[in-house]
Amino acid sequence: MGLFGSLYIGQSGLQTGQNALNTVAHNLANQGTEGYTRQQVSLKDRQYNLLATRPEQVSNPQTGLGVTYAEVRQVRDVFLDKTYRQEAGRASFYEVSYTTLEEVGTLLGELDGESFSASLKDLWESVQELSKEPASSVTQGLLVQRASQFVEQANNVYSALANYQDNLNYQVKQQVDKINDYAQRIYDLNTSITKIEVGGIEHANDLRDERNRMLDELGKLGNIDYKEDVYGGLTVSFEGHVLVNSAMTFEIGLQTNEDTGFYTPFWVFDALKVPNEDGREVDNKGNRFDYNIDNAELYDMQIEIQTKSNTDVGTLKGMLLARGDHRANYTDLDYEDVSAYNEDISTSIIMNTQAEFDNLVHNIITEINQVLEDAAEAETKINPDSTYLRNEDGTVVQLFSRKSCDPYYTEADADYLAAMRAEYPELADQFVVGGIRREDLSRVDKKEDPLKDYYGSRYDATTRETGILTYSDTLYSISNIVVNPDLVKVPTKLGFIKSDNKEDFAIAQALQEVFTKEDYRLNPLTTTKSNLMDYYSNIVSQVANQGAVFQNIYLNESTTVSSTDNARQQVVGVSDDEELQNMIKYQNAYNASSRYINVINEMIEHVISTLGR
Repeated sequence: MGLFGSLYIGQSGLQTGQNALNTVAHNLANQGTEGYTRQQVSLKDRQYNLLATRPEQVSNPQTGLGVTYAEVRQVRDVFLDKTYRQEAGRASFYEVSYTTLEEVGTLLGELDGESFSASLKDLWESVQELSKEPASSVTQGLLVQRASQFVEQANNVYSALANYQDNLNYQVKQQVDKINDYAQRIYDLNTSITKIEVGGIEHANDLRDERNRMLDELGKLGNIDYKEDVYGGLTVSFEGHVLVNSAMTFEIGLQTNEDTGFYTPFWVFDALKVPNEDGREVDNKGNRFDYNIDNAELYDMQIEIQTKSNTDVGTLKGMLLARGDHRANYTDLDYEDVSAYNEDISTSIIMNTQAEFDNLVHNIITEINQVLEDAAEAETKINPDSTYLRNEDGTVVQLFSRKSCDPYYTEADADYLAAMRAEYPELADQFVVGGIRREDLSRVDKKEDPLKDYYGSRYDATTRETGILTYSDTLYSISNIVVNPDLVKVPTKLGFIKSDNKEDFAIAQALQEVFTKEDYRLNPLTTTKSNLMDYYSNIVSQVANQGAVFQNIYLNESTTVSSTDNARQQVVGVSDDEELQNMIKYQNAYNASSRYINVINEMIEHVISTLGR
């Protein structure tokens, strides 16, 4: 090669050295940038020129054309990336469970400066005082007053649990919106990266950094998998379903339950569009419709939660499980069908607590009212004309009664009941509303045993066969109870003086036994029975114990995530020492190329000067 051609070799060294120094500077400038992956320069020699073909020699004489960039690549460990994203998702799942239990424990333990346990204890103490002087207007008034405080505190606790349930529901929507936003951004990045790298010369490393950050965030929200194609586009699956690829995104929608307002995530692309003039959705032609999300739901909530099958990954699933799918009450604790309990509410932290708490209140109210009713009936057997513990209309005076209107009852329910009464006139009196939720009213028409959720084994064959909505005097739940308004006005209506003008000490003893008899199981999975005073403590202890378990799991997972991320940062992070070494290396290479050009320049100048003479 001539001297002039040798200049190009030196020029390639200068250009490559300068570009390598620019890469080092780029790394140092982004050392503190979150999600940045250090870039590494890979150099290679340019094409060689063949000078001659000499078969007798081992190799033919060639001359090189200099050096060039092979690539500027990101330094990442695929295994560490996958491990980090999965473990971050698992840690997020258990963090939701732990924080939910912590919040539930706070709501149960202390609310507005006064704990529910204090009101329960006060009610018990009022019963004890009553046993000393059953006929005293003071002890009777104290009982009614403490009963009112008990109901008020019970409503406060249950309302707080319901509000937290609604808060989780709102967070579910936020999480789904995030997933859709990340999917759209990954799709946009796929397009940009493919355009830049299609020629095979440039690498869109900064865009790849942003895409990797999106994957990190998605990994916290759910179980993801991903694969890159030959063009640089990334296909991402979320919970086993394609979320985004190079061609399109698959949106996750939210179906809202009309009765609870709770969201159910589903794959819009897989859902069936059902034409409906009153539907919530509108297509591009202005036609209204609803989605049938059967077989399109994002999660199968009946699948067992276990690490080996990766069903315990992601904030979104953790929130859905903690929230549950409805407001639970005591009827959800089916003691005769453990499998139903396991499937319906056992996995939901809030629903399980709601059901157990409501069961406590239900048992206290039902048992107290039953004591009054038994006392009245017993006295009537002795004296048929007795008015002991009876109202003017002959009904038993009870300490607790049902609200005049169930909060779920609406005008639509009234219309439905009117239609059912018209269709079954001979059974019209059986159609009532007390304590029945609106969703159960709609189930009557489908013959789906609408009262099973409330009665469990207590509903009879007639109800099951006719689908008739009936009423039970024992259907006391926090949402529909109040202290008898008549007793609030005149507590002495209790009287506790029998027909023979003697104080009824027996009823006071029976009221004490309501709280002391050990006849109650916390839930269908427990076998130990306790009294009502210990029942609430058992609820609080269960929440605390579960919280401690989930906290330990969360802390262990957080340690795993932290150690994995540290190992990952050893690979992707920018090191000052390493970059400074590279800077010195590329500076020396640049200087060497510069001196090489100077030597060639001096030689050319010498030749020209000599020949010119």
